Amino acid sequence: MSRPNPRQTKQTPALSGAVDLSTLKPRTDPAVQRDDPAAPPASQGGTWVLDVTEHSFQTDVVDRSMQVPVVVDLWATWCGPCKQLSPVLERLAEEAGGVWVLAKIDVDANPRIAELFGVQSIPTVIAVAGGQPVDAFAGVQPEPQLRQWIASLLDALRDQLPGIRAAERAADRATMGTAAGQPEAEPEDPRFTAAEAALTAGDYPAAEAAYQQILDTEPANVQARAALIQVRFLARAQSVDPSAVARADAAPDDVDAQIAAADAQVAAGAPEPAFERLVGTVRRLTGDDCERARAHLVELFELFAPDDPRVTAARRALARALF
Repeated sequence: MSRPNPRQTKQTPALSGAVDLSTLKPRTDPAVQRDDPAAPPASQGGTWVLDVTEHSFQTDVVDRSMQVPVVVDLWATWCGPCKQLSPVLERLAEEAGGVWVLAKIDVDANPRIAELFGVQSIPTVIAVAGGQPVDAFAGVQPEPQLRQWIASLLDALRDQLPGIRAAERAADRATMGTAAGQPEAEPEDPRFTAAEAALTAGDYPAAEAAYQQILDTEPANVQARAALIQVRFLARAQSVDPSAVARADAAPDDVDAQIAAADAQVAAGAPEPAFERLVGTVRRLTGDDCERARAHLVELFELFAPDDPRVTAARRALARALF
């Protein structure tokens, strides 16, 4: 017997502003897995398709999204359209080879996740990157439109999540063969290969050490420097203190507190207040503290595209604060 589906409408979840996904703490016992013959086929255990519960949400969605986008598929056993959409998303995720990951979540078994996202209809699909929802749609979409949506996400996030490039290169190496009669492709730089493998695995210390080793011998290597800055930020973002902003607001002349708060704001998807915070710190402080705030702000700029209007505006504000 099918269950009523009042949520099956064409509304999308409200994604305005930052959503603190870390507020979803796992229950003491994992969600019970149900055996319902009416359910969509369970994921077949593929590497890039995960069955996620409230218990595993932090690791499988929030933490993993610091490296590559996680596409969250919110479904239910009684939802007919879900049975059309989920298999297509699973196939596309496996085809991508780790460039993005699909997280399948049964909203009936995991209601707190649906509440956290403000879901009003299913199927709903939400893209999470850097620990924040960045885009979403509701209802079944044709495969060409799904491919276009995913490609747009990757294009927008490629410079912010270095794991995307690393996974793309790994996927290319796994599928690429040398065609007969054609010249063999130029081999990958093994130093970058090792660093990217560590990054894809989430081993930030090893990735940082590998990129730093490249810079030790090639100080002008722009690619290694950009990757090193990204890796360092991802490592810091994993241990962001939720109270960092409040502590910094209470101690405006504490440069360490201001730097930690700026990191927390960027990790929460709010770079503009982070930039404003450090510009204000540069304006207030002098000497080494001023220089530390300035250097950290410039490093945060490098997490974004050079022509990002938020970076451009902050660079102008920094120049005014210094001169």
